[in-house]
Amino acid sequence: MFKKVVVTLSIVVASLGFTSVVFADDSVKKDIVDIALENGSLNTFGEALKAANLVDTLKSEGPFTVFAPTDKAFANLPEGTLEALLKPENKSKLTAILSYHIVKSKLTGNDIVKATSFETSQGQKLTVSTAGGRVMINNAGVSMIDVKASNGVIHVIDAVLMPKE
Repeated sequence: MFKKVVVTLSIVVASLGFTSVVFADDSVKKDIVDIALENGSLNTFGEALKAANLVDTLKSEGPFTVFAPTDKAFANLPEGTLEALLKPENKSKLTAILSYHIVKSKLTGNDIVKATSFETSQGQKLTVSTAGGRVMINNAGVSMIDVKASNGVIHVIDAVLMPKE
């Protein structure tokens, strides 16, 4: 019975355009920050976490769910936006934006596809929908789910989420 449920969930997740990643047991010993910094496509996100002083928060026990934008997502921001956000005088704005990508609980891919919204650590909600067979978090497509960490889970998204000001 259990195998049937797992297979069914895998088919549903695959049909929604997700890539599910399962790491060896050693990776689960790593926290969200370590996994993000070691991932070749989340370098900008890792640097932004450092600039916003969110590293210690995301190294704590959690659990957390992080919707991590890829380097390409950051590159798609309007010209000069990322550079401006990384300046020390814009730290509070950067912190608000990155906190909008964090949920203070562990949400698996299965939890995401069943929900309509989640409250972020920044205080605003993220909206979940489907478009063209893809799961969307606000305007960002989810491209990879369930990257497990010792203190939560990462879901990779293809756009930077911007909270309402």
